Amino acid sequence: MFNEKGKSMQSEISLIVFGTFLLLLILGTPITVALGTASLLSFLYLEENPIKFVQIAFTSVGSFPLMALPAFILTGALMEAAGISKRLIDVAESLAGPFTGGISAAAVVACLFFGAISGSGPATTAAVGMLMIPAMVKRGYKKDYAAAVTASAGGLGIVIPPSIPMVIFGIAALGVMPSPSAIEEFGLFQTVSISKLFMAGVIPASVIAIGILTVNYILSKKEGYVGSQQILCFKKIAQSIRNAIWSLLAPIVILGGIYSGFFTPTEAAIVAIAYTLFIGIFIYKELNWPSFSFSLQTTTWLCGRVLMILFTATVFGRLLVENHIPAKIAESMLELTDNMYLIWAMIILFLLFVGMFMETLAIILILVPIMLPIAFNVGIDPIHFGVVMVCALGVGFQTPPLGENLFIASGISKVSIEKISARALPFVFVNTAMIFVIAYIPELSLWLPRVLGY
Repeated sequence: MFNEKGKSMQSEISLIVFGTFLLLLILGTPITVALGTASLLSFLYLEENPIKFVQIAFTSVGSFPLMALPAFILTGALMEAAGISKRLIDVAESLAGPFTGGISAAAVVACLFFGAISGSGPATTAAVGMLMIPAMVKRGYKKDYAAAVTASAGGLGIVIPPSIPMVIFGIAALGVMPSPSAIEEFGLFQTVSISKLFMAGVIPASVIAIGILTVNYILSKKEGYVGSQQILCFKKIAQSIRNAIWSLLAPIVILGGIYSGFFTPTEAAIVAIAYTLFIGIFIYKELNWPSFSFSLQTTTWLCGRVLMILFTATVFGRLLVENHIPAKIAESMLELTDNMYLIWAMIILFLLFVGMFMETLAIILILVPIMLPIAFNVGIDPIHFGVVMVCALGVGFQTPPLGENLFIASGISKVSIEKISARALPFVFVNTAMIFVIAYIPELSLWLPRVLGY
């Protein structure tokens, strides 16, 4: 417990760090600068050597799991350049057939396929949208609906493993582990590993996909979006699978190696790059030097953007933890209620709100040190919490004003953000409902890791 002086110091630090951060955001300062400035001012107020700021920032990128981040980003870029993503989408489209809403359902399935490779929501939306939005319009779908269903399903890219936000969550959670008493009392996982997070995301991603497919069927039936006049052609399906067999093996190689324990997520990302290069150069022969160079440029730009946030967010989080600010926030929340369902509701609604305004990776790095202790105190497993957090932040990709998936879908379809946002509302609602289901039924996240012996 703190004495009065300690509580006063804690309040002052909270005011400086959060006040400065929010003020700079309101003024339009980049989030990296806002985080760094707020942290540095707090260090100076505490009369700590500023070199500590640099040391923490430097060590933040020294973890082995972080190597998976640029590797998975490069994998996604290379797979699109190599023609792997196009062939996966062809398989999904061949399954559309005469079913109501079949082609839009194929777009959802295609997002699952590509998400299992890229680990990125915007990348999934771009890769699938470029092919499936024009295909849906050709089948008689309105452009705004085609864009909305693709943008909504694109959010699956960060839930289905391998997921870049899950990699970041695993790194952020390393310094915020439950106490031995919490592990013993609640039977929590003793470590937060990226492999466990990947496994825990499989069933929740499927639950959300089922919700989106259900709403798509209802809306397609209402709009009269029937399937093709031809019966389901098994010859066409077999042909598309045969053409995409090497593409279909990619998720199996990546996830199979991780789940079997044959290699770590970081090693899996390197294997995925080697596999993609081999397929793109020697099998499909579509990967050339210009496309390879562009993939490297994309990866460099995205990694630089993420690492700059990681530098300052790690210092920000360490500052909060060392001054017991997350514990104070958790204590205040628990004073309101100790009902698990109400606490989950507050957490989910808060994440949905901030996800509308801030980038997903920045939110994870900032909020994990604050919110994970709250989860520990009420017996929420950190793996379960991580999955729900990523699922909730995935909704932010399809909601304005940030809504990266909406901007991508708008650019492809040439439809305004406002129209796409309005058509995406039913998908937002069902997505949110599925997140509550995932939160309230922990075994949806925890069953698979436990079955596989983690």
